[in-house]
Amino acid sequence: MEYQPKILILDDEADWLEMCREMLAQLPSQPEIRTASTGAHAVAQLDAERFRLLICDLKMPRIDGLQVLAIVRRRFPDLRTVVLTALEDEEFRSRAYALGVDLFWLKSDMQQNMKMFLDCLESLLGRDMADGFRGIQNKSLMDIIQMECLSRNSTLLRLTRGPLVAKIWIQDGELIDAEVQGAHGEAAFRKILFWKSGTFENLPAEPNRERAINKSVNALLLESAQSMDEAGEQQTEIIEKTAHRKTVWRISLLTREGAEFVVAIPPEGEPEAWGTHAVEQQAKWTRRAMEIARQLSERLEAGPLSHLAGTSTERNVLALTRDNKQFLVGWPADKTDGQLLEKTKKLVASWDS
Repeated sequence: MEYQPKILILDDEADWLEMCREMLAQLPSQPEIRTASTGAHAVAQLDAERFRLLICDLKMPRIDGLQVLAIVRRRFPDLRTVVLTALEDEEFRSRAYALGVDLFWLKSDMQQNMKMFLDCLESLLGRDMADGFRGIQNKSLMDIIQMECLSRNSTLLRLTRGPLVAKIWIQDGELIDAEVQGAHGEAAFRKILFWKSGTFENLPAEPNRERAINKSVNALLLESAQSMDEAGEQQTEIIEKTAHRKTVWRISLLTREGAEFVVAIPPEGEPEAWGTHAVEQQAKWTRRAMEIARQLSERLEAGPLSHLAGTSTERNVLALTRDNKQFLVGWPADKTDGQLLEKTKKLVASWDS
């Protein structure tokens, strides 16, 4: 029987608990949701049952959120933890991350960016994460930056790795500045890219940040890949370097062709995606749609299935099969020329080269 994840929400406001319960019911994994109004009650529930995720407020009577998190870190080391609070204080944020929380969200930010918040929770409910950046489906830092830039987002990425803190400013999909360990601009960005794991969060954009990076994100990613090669890393990291170069190549290909995202779905195993974080949902839809179309084609004796195409006000999508692997490619809504199928075939043909 498939394990149904459980979420425990800790907050002393009854109305807020009910609102969170209704909101989390939208999660695709359909977790079982429990609530607690006191720290003692929360710890008692954690002792009695297995939970996957704890969402914790900070300001509460008797046992506050930080005390609960300290207990959780000691007694339930595998429990994923998210702070959801109204306290806008950098000291609380730092103390929470020092206790090993996965994410720190302000309640006001959560209400304004509910989809992103739910995506983050869904990823934390998912597979185990030994490496990568915790927050969105165990993505690498390169994946995260690529997703923000391709989506033309404006944000401040705050990254933590143990005691180290780094920041990357993105405005309208372009890199503006980076900062880590006293370094700024391109030098800092290159240092940050060598991080292999950590935690990240999206903070509000700072549009008045002075620009210190003028190169494109793809140019910097390619330069970083070359630097990794020249550094002469040990044999044990050859596989990682190969995957790194492949990621750089695919980012460049995606950007050059003008596509929004690509989801590659093998016959077995987990799908891969670039430019989107709704991987599982899109892969499931593609498999189902292609199978229905194949069955219909057989009944109508219409010959082998070539591809599927769909159009909405937001984008165009095409699905096709190549080398026993299914692909779903998203294109901007304004790309409606007759060459879209050929462009998709060209992109897919080059994907694994």
